[in-house]
Amino acid sequence: MDFTEDQIQRYARHILLPEVGGEGQAKLAAARVLVIGAGGLGSPVALYLAAAGVGTIGIVDDDRVDLSNLQRQIAHTTARIGQPKVHSAAEAMRAINPEVTVEEHATRLTAANALDLVSRYDLVCDGSDNFATRFLAADACHLAKRTLVSAAVLRFEGQLSTFRSHRPGEPCYRCLHPAPPPDGLVPTCAEAGVFGAVTGVLGTLQATEALKEILGIGESLSGRLLLWDALAARFRTVRLRPDPACALCGPQATITDLSAHATPSPPLCTVSA
Repeated sequence: MDFTEDQIQRYARHILLPEVGGEGQAKLAAARVLVIGAGGLGSPVALYLAAAGVGTIGIVDDDRVDLSNLQRQIAHTTARIGQPKVHSAAEAMRAINPEVTVEEHATRLTAANALDLVSRYDLVCDGSDNFATRFLAADACHLAKRTLVSAAVLRFEGQLSTFRSHRPGEPCYRCLHPAPPPDGLVPTCAEAGVFGAVTGVLGTLQATEALKEILGIGESLSGRLLLWDALAARFRTVRLRPDPACALCGPQATITDLSAHATPSPPLCTVSA
């Protein structure tokens, strides 16, 4: 890839890194990443991917910007309250880097569209706030053989992992969580609250892991779960292994399509993320 003078200046700090260089920057420019949710996690993910020069970034969200979002969802502004979140986030991304292509999907993720959407991209970052969407995204990524970088936050805590279960010997999301918890068992952020900066930290880490996967550098989080307690200022990592009895990626897998998600998932309300 031949860079223009403006591109060389824009990405100079990347190009200086031996692990990235011009070849790596060209990989970023050729990459296609889907961001599920334009809320507290999706906002920093989308902004950092755009700043890094990821060539095509899709955003899936059917919600609109609300005043209560602005405490943490940094892609949006007071002036854009009432706008679809995908439009607001796209405006912020283009303001940072007009060279990237932003594909806006102002819809909820459902069993009817998940495989099609996921298959259009090389990698998926899930920042959704409900288990129905998380499991749907995870199942679609496995079936479409796409890498998933998944993050979640609640109150002062967050967790992050990468799932590449299309590769032999690597676990999927269901190896960690075999099935969604019963309704009401786990509170949402709208019920329990979330410290705004926590979403920024986890979203930035999520973007970092996505960029590492695109570039093929560093140690992947696949097979590890990163846990962060903000109040204790403590990170810890838990080892994840493939579950031989996993319904999605195990030898006797019973989930071979998205028919289990036939009922449309709840609206992708990012208020809790």
